[in-house]
Amino acid sequence: MNPKLSYTIWFTQRTGSTLLCKAIESTGIAGVPREWFNCPPDLLTTFHKTSHADLQDYLYKLGSTSNGVFGINHSFYEPHFSQLTETLQKFPACPPTETKRTAVWEHLFPNHHHIFMTRRNKVRLAVSWWRAIQSGEWHVPANESRKPIDLSDAYLFDAINHLYNECSMREAGIQEFFAEGGITPLNIIYEDFVQNYEQTVRMILDYLELESRSITIAPPALTKLADDVSEEWAQRFREERQKDWVNRGW
Repeated sequence: MNPKLSYTIWFTQRTGSTLLCKAIESTGIAGVPREWFNCPPDLLTTFHKTSHADLQDYLYKLGSTSNGVFGINHSFYEPHFSQLTETLQKFPACPPTETKRTAVWEHLFPNHHHIFMTRRNKVRLAVSWWRAIQSGEWHVPANESRKPIDLSDAYLFDAINHLYNECSMREAGIQEFFAEGGITPLNIIYEDFVQNYEQTVRMILDYLELESRSITIAPPALTKLADDVSEEWAQRFREERQKDWVNRGW
């Protein structure tokens, strides 16, 4: 059965999207927003389906709650997104002659809403991203203890600088997608979300025109990972990135 309401949370790495998705999922009325497309473009093989019709129905089931609301959490990068679009064009819900990326998305996900998750401080985003790559510690459940990790030799300016640039380019790609479809998303800022956790989730429910006042929202499911190492790297990168600049931004 096709969803009656759907939405995508568009994100780049380390913007708190997983924390947000777990909070939304905890409501039980707003879909199951996970990275359903974060896999090789051959979705048939990934989900063990033999036809695009079966795959479409299976994905709707995975991402939906019983009230017909479907959610997905998706990060934009190429060539993955172009390959994904080619696959989605083969779904029964998409007219075979449709080629416009945003139109493909709208055909597949009825009554669609777009949420854009970003982080103001891109330096701290890049540092968090590189720290996760080096430590293998992407998310830690709130009820679990963190394991000690030696990151004493893990700082690398070139790597953090690459990720600093990459997150900006990924966000530019998302914004280009929005512009192509005349889309005005609901913007969620990481720095605001972590300070106003429950209010942010209720704001999203309101945006989706779902009941928000009587719903119970689970406490944060994940532990904050930023620590003294993160701060040291952020300050070190800040200095190195602006070395010999006459006019500094930070």
